[in-house]
Amino acid sequence: MPEQPLVQPTEFDPEDEYRPEPEPEPLPPVWMDGSLRIGIHTSIAGSYLKALESARKLGCNALQIFSASPRMWQGGTARIPDVDAQAFRARRDELRLGPLVIHANYLINLASVQRMLQTRSIQAFHDEIVRAMALGADFLVVHPGSRGEATMGQAISTIVESVKQASKRAPMGSLRILIENTAGMGTAVGARLEEVGDILAGLRNLPVGACLDTAHLFAAGYDIKSEAGLASTIGQIDGAIGLENVPVIHVNDSKIPLGGRVDRHEHIGKGKIGAEAFARILRHPRFGSAAPEGLTGRAFVAETPIDDPGDDRRNVAALWELAGLREQAPEAEKGFSMLTPALKKKISENRKIEKKRKDNAETLRTQRFAGNKTRTKKSAARKSKAKKKRG
Repeated sequence: MPEQPLVQPTEFDPEDEYRPEPEPEPLPPVWMDGSLRIGIHTSIAGSYLKALESARKLGCNALQIFSASPRMWQGGTARIPDVDAQAFRARRDELRLGPLVIHANYLINLASVQRMLQTRSIQAFHDEIVRAMALGADFLVVHPGSRGEATMGQAISTIVESVKQASKRAPMGSLRILIENTAGMGTAVGARLEEVGDILAGLRNLPVGACLDTAHLFAAGYDIKSEAGLASTIGQIDGAIGLENVPVIHVNDSKIPLGGRVDRHEHIGKGKIGAEAFARILRHPRFGSAAPEGLTGRAFVAETPIDDPGDDRRNVAALWELAGLREQAPEAEKGFSMLTPALKKKISENRKIEKKRKDNAETLRTQRFAGNKTRTKKSAARKSKAKKKRG
């Protein structure tokens, strides 16, 4: 039997070693196409899906919602059923709406020095994170809170710790928490841009950013109405926060004059800021969604009042008009409004009932005060009479 030829051992080549392929970079969302994103806060009354349909019918390509009732601690379930969440995400993809912004419960006070309120706020904000993740939200906006008798430094430290506690055991995925600036009413934290910046600095290991509200900025004393004032404000935003860290802007006109420190929203172009200023903001390259100066995916979201049916649709249309993009705006459904005549009538009736209740309570207080005053006078008269008799 012939001898088999000897096979020379092959030298090991490090290049031959198996290396797992790196994870592919995630694709950007379907809605992030470089276009300007304009939306409005839509109602989830009835179902989450209705909020999407309202945004579509109002001519939006972005939207903001509450994930539960914003004025109740038990505003809804902490968890959204999978079937509802999946249906919402699928329909949103079909409509190419984005970003999806969720606004947290108004009762949450992450700065509270009262231990019970702080604990409740942390739990409520944790639930907001869980619901936002289920719905596939891009951003979760929260007010910093009110500091009470604490110093500003103490309040900022409390806010940072509260957010950290709320986000524990809640993998954020692509969700980003946004701290919103405030109008400066009372002891609210966040009226100064530096305060928002300090909160973000304390949360630098978490996916965070800022949401700036135009009405709040104006009421807090930032002159965004004039061209020079806007340029100055942009410089201050850059210095304190970085405009690249502001992916959402709440566009609201203000019923309050510059520096009034009260949060009162007005229809676009009808308030103290005015249409000219909003056109300047919406067309400013630093606020845009185009590189190199803008931020891809940045959204302008209105939180304007709906006093009459159609106000919501008209405010969205005004934003597209002032941005100079009326021809590129999604088509709105003629005549649609989240405020129907029937709903307006119901709201009006509820307001009358509430006013009557308050008036009755005030009348009762007045009567009690008058009664107490009368009894006091009679008592004083009796005492005076008795004193005269003794004398």
